[in-house]
Amino acid sequence: MQYESQVITQPGSLALGQNKVLRNTYLMLALTMIPSIIGAFIGTSINFSFMAQHPVMGALLMFGAMMGMLFAVTALRNSVWGIAALLGFTLLAGVFLGPILQVALHLKNGAQLVGMAAGGTGIIFGSLATLATVTKKDFSFMGKFLFIGLVLLIVASLANLFFQLPALALTISSIAVLIFSAYILFDVSRIVQGGETNYVMATLALYLDIYNLFINLLSLLMAFSGERD
Repeated sequence: MQYESQVITQPGSLALGQNKVLRNTYLMLALTMIPSIIGAFIGTSINFSFMAQHPVMGALLMFGAMMGMLFAVTALRNSVWGIAALLGFTLLAGVFLGPILQVALHLKNGAQLVGMAAGGTGIIFGSLATLATVTKKDFSFMGKFLFIGLVLLIVASLANLFFQLPALALTISSIAVLIFSAYILFDVSRIVQGGETNYVMATLALYLDIYNLFINLLSLLMAFSGERD
């Protein structure tokens, strides 16, 4: 009887633990939006002319700074300093939204496009996160394909820094929207299935999904709906 009680209790405890991680992740994700918005306001007031004149060097510096912060979050994930590092990373990520926001806000309907990109990102995230949570389907099978797609996406993005082909840029953004939407399903599923139990790392994964989804949605909206003077 004791063994039967353990078998019955353990799944319940596991489910409670997974729900706690998911709840903490969503709370932390909401909190990360504050430094992101502050960083975005800072970014819109910074002169990024260096990045415009040297796009390759600017992109590599940006990538290096982001990777450094990512390593810091990962190293500190089991302490309160991990939360501080995560908030610092989201502040920096917000600042690095500056260049694309500056371009968008110089369009006649730029503010509207930014709002549409933010709203679209929210709708996609909410829909896919709900799907993964309610159905409790295991989407871990997508991991290998998504990783390969992400590597190819990064390679194509780096190549286009040299070629500057508008058609390739649009293709990259379109594929990125699909990949990061799928990553939302994958990452939420990992939490629901108990594959990710650290809410700092869970928040970081979902934040990166949302961040990249927003950037690429905004890029597509600017390309197809931007109204220039």
